[in-house]
Amino acid sequence: MFISTLDPIAFSIGPLSIRWYGILFSFGFIIGYIIMQLFFKQKKYNTEDLDRLLVYVFIGTVIGARLAHCLIYEPDFYFAHPIEIIKIWEGGLASHGGTVGVILAVLYFMHKTKWKYNFLELADMICVPTALVCSMIRIGNFFNSEILGIPTNSDYGVVFLRLGESFPRHPAQLYEAAAYLAIFILLLAVYLYSKRRPNGLIFGLLFTLAFVARFAIEPFKEEQADYSTNEIFNVGQLLSIPFILLGVAIIVYSFIKNKKKNRI
Repeated sequence: MFISTLDPIAFSIGPLSIRWYGILFSFGFIIGYIIMQLFFKQKKYNTEDLDRLLVYVFIGTVIGARLAHCLIYEPDFYFAHPIEIIKIWEGGLASHGGTVGVILAVLYFMHKTKWKYNFLELADMICVPTALVCSMIRIGNFFNSEILGIPTNSDYGVVFLRLGESFPRHPAQLYEAAAYLAIFILLLAVYLYSKRRPNGLIFGLLFTLAFVARFAIEPFKEEQADYSTNEIFNVGQLLSIPFILLGVAIIVYSFIKNKKKNRI
């Protein structure tokens, strides 16, 4: 059993408080930027384009994740208080929406650069550090004592003392963080050592593996939506299914396309 008294605030400068969540989120993006730079230099691509791409991806991630959280998990509250949607600093980001935001950001980048890059190749590059960013975000959630796991009803788990609780919960945030870190390591290995992999394979693997992990871990978490589906699967699981299917479809498509290419 672990007693968590972690303070979500790392340090304060006057009235400004810097949270561990923000530090970890930013750290993930910085490491991701370094990894993407190495990938771009390896391909002899323009690193100035990379700067623009990551700005679009950052904006797409935040907007997509925020809107998804507001409109999917707490629609009644945010429809009644729409001004609250812009208060991102108060928390509330949904990974499903962030995923859609990243895809739209990449497509917008492709449009702005007149489609001079291969979309699937670019998506593969981005997906490697994305898994690491997801891991960092979940650790930030743990510091914030949010996205809580269900009670373990045993001596195993984490007691979130800061919330006034005295019973242990599943550290669901850390389950996800570990899963995404393992996926990051796998995708990085595939990118570096699988020289004959088809474009889109890593893209499809991230979708499939990340959302299978999310689907599997959801039962260990408290329901995040302010309503119930009254079904066997909760909201997070239902939202994960289309992404899993899309990931499998992308993998199949990548191999089919690569096979046709090799025939030519």
